[in-house]
Amino acid sequence: MTIATLRDVLQRAMEENYAVAGLVVLGWEDALAFTEAAEETGQPIILQAGPGCRKHTPVPVLGAMMRGLAEQASVPVVCHIDHARSIEECRQSIECGFSSVMFDGSELPIEENVALTARICDEARRAGVSVEGEIGFVGYAEGKTSAMTSVEEAALFDRESGADAMAISIGNVHLQTDANARIDMQRLREIEAATTLPLVLHGGSGIPADTRRELAKTSRVCKFNIGTELRQAFGKALRQSLADKPDSFDRIELLKPVIPAIRRETVKVISGLSD
Repeated sequence: MTIATLRDVLQRAMEENYAVAGLVVLGWEDALAFTEAAEETGQPIILQAGPGCRKHTPVPVLGAMMRGLAEQASVPVVCHIDHARSIEECRQSIECGFSSVMFDGSELPIEENVALTARICDEARRAGVSVEGEIGFVGYAEGKTSAMTSVEEAALFDRESGADAMAISIGNVHLQTDANARIDMQRLREIEAATTLPLVLHGGSGIPADTRRELAKTSRVCKFNIGTELRQAFGKALRQSLADKPDSFDRIELLKPVIPAIRRETVKVISGLSD
C-alpha cells in the first residue's frame, strides 16, 4: 500500500463521518501490533513518533521502521512525527521518510505559530508531506495545565497557516490514565463554525470511548491521538509474560505475547472510531 499523508486519510474521514487513530509508537512491538490491528479492521492508521520515542530511538531508524510497515500494509498508513518544535526537526523528519509532521507552536504567540507553520508547510508540500499544527495548549495530567483554544486564533490559523489539520484544546489532556475528560462541546461547535480544517484531539485516552465515538460521527474531529491506554495494555501484558516465564532472559520470548495483547486493544480503539 502506498504510504499515506494526513490529507489522504483525514479528508475522507471528515467527509464520511468517522475518525482515524493516531497511535503513539514507542518501539517495534507496538508499531507492529498497531499495523496488524489496522489490517484486521480494514481502517487507516497514523503511526506517531513523539518526543519520548525520538529521544530513545534515532529518527532515521524510526522512519525506516515505520515506512517498512506502511509499505507492506494492505491499508493506508501515515508515518507521522508528533510534537516537533522547530523547522529543523520537521526538516529532518521529512528527509528520513516521514509522510507527515506535526509542528507544535502552541506555546508561541499566535502570529509566530502561524508564520512558522506556514514556512514548514511550504517545505513539506514540495516533498509531498502533510502538516498538523496546534492552537491552544493541550496540557498534561501531571504537568502544565491546558489553555483552551481561542476561536479567533483557530480561525486565523485556518486561514493563513496552510496546514492540513489543526489540533485543538477543549478539555482533552495528555497522559490521562482515566477516561474522564470533559469536552467543551460549545467551544468545539464555535471552532467548527469558524474553520474548515480537519480537527485533532490529543490526549485521546482520557476521553471516554462513547464520547470519542460521538465526536467521530457528529463533528469535524477526525483524528484522535491514542497512547496511554495502549501503553497500559503493553505494561499489563509484559508483567504477565514475566510472571509466566520467570526464568526467561530472552527479550524476544518475553515481548512476543505483548504484540497480540496490544493488537486486541488497538482493534477496539480503531473500531470505536469507525463503527
